[in-house]
Amino acid sequence: MVTTLSPSPLTASDRCDRCGAQAYVRVTLSKGGELLFCGHHARKHLPALTPLAAHIQDETESLADSN
Repeated sequence: MVTTLSPSPLTASDRCDRCGAQAYVRVTLSKGGELLFCGHHARKHLPALTPLAAHIQDETESLADSN
């Protein structure tokens, strides 16, 4: 039996791998490892990363909630 765990929610301490801003997207790569992105860098890099991803956790909707 294979059990899949839900990824933990991103927190304020999770930082974008490109610029250090708060991360709102986690990309788990098929070959292992993960990348964290702010909303800006997620929009920029997701088209290229989507084919390589096993899972994409997108919490950018929470940006609209804070306004």
